[in-house]
Amino acid sequence: MKWLLSLFPRPLLIWGSLRLRPLLRWFYQGKRFIDPIDGKGYRKFLPYGYHQVRPNALCPGTLSLERHRLLWLYLERQTNFLTQPLKVLHVAPEQAFHQKFKSFTHWDYTTTDLYSPLADVKADITKLPFANDSFDLVLCNHVLEHIPEDNKALAELYRILKKGGTAILQVPLEEDRETTFEDDSITDPKERAKIFGQYDHVRVYGQDYYQRIKAAGLTPHAIDLISQLTPSEIEQFALQNERIPVGVKCRS
Repeated sequence: MKWLLSLFPRPLLIWGSLRLRPLLRWFYQGKRFIDPIDGKGYRKFLPYGYHQVRPNALCPGTLSLERHRLLWLYLERQTNFLTQPLKVLHVAPEQAFHQKFKSFTHWDYTTTDLYSPLADVKADITKLPFANDSFDLVLCNHVLEHIPEDNKALAELYRILKKGGTAILQVPLEEDRETTFEDDSITDPKERAKIFGQYDHVRVYGQDYYQRIKAAGLTPHAIDLISQLTPSEIEQFALQNERIPVGVKCRS
């Protein structure tokens, strides 16, 4: 298996193959780690990262990263979203979730992105082709850090959400940073990866991210699920210490 992965500079190109996932799941099966998304056990997770490679980050069976597994636990343990009939928009759909969400017969599930082959609707997040008050739930995870005018994107998500609807808005957020850092003059890909964490990111979010959510009209919440998990669960699911940003469109 190692020699096969070594042929590709970005192994994710191979891991993305639906045909190879069962093989990888079998090859890495074990008891050290569990992915809550598929409920399977693995002897190891794989390293992943751009500027800084994180050990045991990527599940070879589902392609989930730490943030995906944390989000699934939140959806499963603290919401009824997974079991309720909902109209759902998934922006830049992640492979870790796409097949599973597509199989939900109780969801009216739509995916959108400018470039992703998983997108049902090709669209710019700052100019979405959906009517006002259309969706009960919007999943928009690790998208806004790529968008120069994130205020326009947030305004669009507010517009298309139904009253009482929820947007889950995960981003790379530095918990000890108060103010979001942006600098358009940094254009070198290596420098951007060093400063922003990835070559195609345009900012590093700080705690004022929640003010950006509020400015769009949404009521922000920082879901601290990690503090409610046991140390053994955090280790078994291979999670990082992060909160889940959520915005709710008030009914009034």
